[in-house]
Amino acid sequence: MSNINNTLIIGGAGYIGTYLASQLISTGRQVTVLGRSSTPRYDLPVGVDYVAGDFAQHELMSGLLDTHQEVIHMAYATVPNTSFENPLSDLLQNLPPTVQLFSEVAKRGVKLVFVSSGGTVYGEAVELPIRETHQTKPISPYGVTKLTLENYAYLYAATQGLKFICVRPANAYGVGQRPFVGQGFIATAMASAMRGLPIRIFGQHGVVRDYIYVSDLASGIVSALEYGQLSETYNLGSGVGLKNLEVIELFEPMMRKIGCVVNVENLPARAFDVKANVLDSNKLQEIAGWKPLVSVEVGLQLTYEWLKVTEV
Repeated sequence: MSNINNTLIIGGAGYIGTYLASQLISTGRQVTVLGRSSTPRYDLPVGVDYVAGDFAQHELMSGLLDTHQEVIHMAYATVPNTSFENPLSDLLQNLPPTVQLFSEVAKRGVKLVFVSSGGTVYGEAVELPIRETHQTKPISPYGVTKLTLENYAYLYAATQGLKFICVRPANAYGVGQRPFVGQGFIATAMASAMRGLPIRIFGQHGVVRDYIYVSDLASGIVSALEYGQLSETYNLGSGVGLKNLEVIELFEPMMRKIGCVVNVENLPARAFDVKANVLDSNKLQEIAGWKPLVSVEVGLQLTYEWLKVTEV
C-alpha cells in the first residue's frame, strides 16, 4: 500500500457505499462519504466522516478534493427506469456536474474510480460473457449517459491528465438493498412475495442478468482502486447469468417456509431492457486476484433472512 489514504466516496450513503466504506476502512484509509441527505440512509462504519451536500456544489467539492487523494464516484441522479421516462433530464442531471468533477479532480492530480454500468453500456450482447472489449451500443438513456461520461473521462485523461479507472458493475443485490425503489430485482421480488404481491417480470421468462453480491462488488471496487491501471476499464460481475424466473425458482422454497405464495405477473418486454447481460471479470481477476466469493444461493439466503426481519 502507498501512503495515500484519504478516500472520498461520492454517493456513498446507500447500501453499496456502506459496504465499500467498511472495506476501505479495513485497509487503513481515512474515509469520507458525501451524500445528498442530511443524515446517511444507512449506518456507516465507525470512523467514517459524513458530509451532506451535492457534488455539483463547486465550493464544497473544492474543499473536499483538496483534502483527499482518492475519489470513488458512485453518485447518479436516476435509475434505468426513470432515465427512459425522461432522457433529457437524465442527461442534464448527471452529465454537467460529473464533467465538472473530472475537471476539478484532474487539476489536483487526485486518483478517481468512476463507477459506470456493466448492465447497460454494452447494449445487446453479441457474445456471452461480455468482455470489456465488447462493442458499446446502449439502448437506454441511462446507459448512453454512463458511456458518455466514460468517454469524457478518457478525454480529460488525454487532455488534462485525469488519473481515472473505470469499473462496470453487474447487478448488485444483498443485505441492505431496499425493495420497490425502481432498481434491484431480487430485493423487490422477494419483498413482493412477502407482501402477497405478484412478482412482475417483463417477457415470458424475464431477462438474463448477472447478479453480484454487494460485498463482492465493494471488494471489486477496492481492488480496481488499488491494482487497476489508469485509463482502463474493469467489469465486476459473477459471470453467471440467470433469468428472472430462474431467480424466483431459487428463492421460492424460502418463501414457502414462511407461508408466502409466489405469484408471477408477466408483462410485455420493455424496449430498453437488453435480453441478456453476463460479465466476464477475468481482466480484474488477473491483475488483482479478485473474484466473487458469495454464490447466488448463499446471497439469496442472506437477503431473505434480512428481509424477513425488516419491514418491507
